[in-house]
Formats: sequence, C-alpha cells, structure tokens
Amino acid sequence: MSTLVESAPGYRARHTLPLRVEALRQLKRRRTLVMAGVLAALPLILMAAFAIGGTPDGRDSGRVNLTDTATASGANFAATCLFVSAGFLLVVPVALFCGDTVASEASWSSLRYLLAAPVPRTRLLWSKLVVALGFSAGAMLLLPLVALATGSMAYGWGPLELPTGGSLDTGDTLPRLALVVAFIFVSQLVTAGLAFWLSTKTDAPLGAVGGAVGLTIIGNVLDAVTALGSWRDVLPAHWQFAWIDALQPQLEWNGMVKGAAVSVAYALVLFALAFRNFSRKDIVS
Repeated sequence: MSTLVESAPGYRARHTLPLRVEALRQLKRRRTLVMAGVLAALPLILMAAFAIGGTPDGRDSGRVNLTDTATASGANFAATCLFVSAGFLLVVPVALFCGDTVASEASWSSLRYLLAAPVPRTRLLWSKLVVALGFSAGAMLLLPLVALATGSMAYGWGPLELPTGGSLDTGDTLPRLALVVAFIFVSQLVTAGLAFWLSTKTDAPLGAVGGAVGLTIIGNVLDAVTALGSWRDVLPAHWQFAWIDALQPQLEWNGMVKGAAVSVAYALVLFALAFRNFSRKDIVS
C-alpha cells in the first residue's frame, strides 16, 4: 500500500502539509489569539501598577534587581517585563503551542485523516514542531516588543540603566536585549520538548500542556533545594536567569553557554523520543 501511494502521480511526501497551511491553521485558533492578548497586556498591567504604586525602589527590601530601574527608560521596562515573566508566564505559551500539536488532532479525531491524506508521520511531526517553535519564538518576541514600545512612550528612550550602577550604551542596548530574548527561547526548549513528547503520548491536549508546565515547575522547585549542591547544574531551571549576565557592563558568556548546552541536550533527547514514539504509535483517533 505504501509503495502504491508513494508512486502515485504528483505525490511528493515533502509537499504534504506545507508549513504555511499548518501555521495558518494554528494562527486562527482561539487559544493563539488569547495568548497573544495576554502577553501584549502584561506590559500595560505593569505600567498601570507602577503608575498606581509609584516608582519601584528596592532599598526598603535591601535587595537590588531589575525592577528597581523599571521606569528609567523603555529598555529598562522591557528588561523588567522579561524578568518578571521568564520564570513562568513565558513557559505557558511554549507548553501550549508545543503540547497542543498532535494531541489536539487526536482529540478532534482528525489525526488519522491527516495520515490517510497521506501525510507521512515524520513530515506531520516536523511541520507541527517547526510551526509550534515558530509561534513560541513569536511569543518571546511579542512581549519585549510591546514593552519596549509602550515603555519608550511612557518613560522615554535611553540607555539601559543597570541596577548596580552605570548603564549600557544606547547602541548596545538593543543587541543585548535581543541576546536576552534568544537565550530565554533556548532555555524554554526543554519545556517545548516535554510538551511535544507528551503530545505524542496522550490524546488530551490539556494533559500534555499541564504535564509540561508541571514538570517545569518541579524543576524550579528542585533547583531551590540547595542541598543538591552541584547536581543543580544539570537542571535547566538552574540556568534560566543566566541571561542577567548579558545586562552587565562586561558581557559574560559562561553561564549562558552552559545553560544553552543543558537545555539543547535535554530538548534533543525529548524531541527524539517524540518522533520515536509517534512512529510506533497506533493511531485510532
């Protein structure tokens, strides 16, 4: 049967389920629009909080962090939005876009029809993975772009003021923020891999998304257990804020390189497990 399908006139496996078709399908989903709205609203909510509560100041708590300089400039406001959202909020769209890929098709009973189209299993997974990662990257970009635009209108454009003193040159500000966003995306590849793998294991999208978020939270909890010592170095959560080193007068790469290596290693294993599982899975829905 497989030989007859592949030899049919005009059939090209790599032309099935084009990326633009899958991207358009996902773009029209309500959850995509809702998530975009939530991410775009966060900077406005923070701006309103600062307007109501006054200029942030960490001197009372004895600690200094990015939020202390949030209103110094649009760049500072964008960095603050990333700081307060990287630990959890940005995990959600990644888990949602990657965990809702295969499982949603199974829950709609449309997965078997896609494969009967015929779309090869590997092609279907690649298309869905690339689009899911693309939407995840879009979520990572949307938040800082909205924050930078609204923050610049509210607080003015200027160099990135560092909470420990000093500032980055205006010409270095945007490249450093871009590096921060890139690292956050790479650090979230573990969540993407977990969600994608679970999506091939279950027919319940909520289970895949919730499972990925839950396991990510467990990783954060384990990283807080200092008794684990150097074992925490192999936890992706241990490096999730290594991008702070990019917002220093002298750019430090060590932590970000280690964090990226750990994240990519876990992600590759999880993506491989997803492809292996789906290639052997009996599709009944």
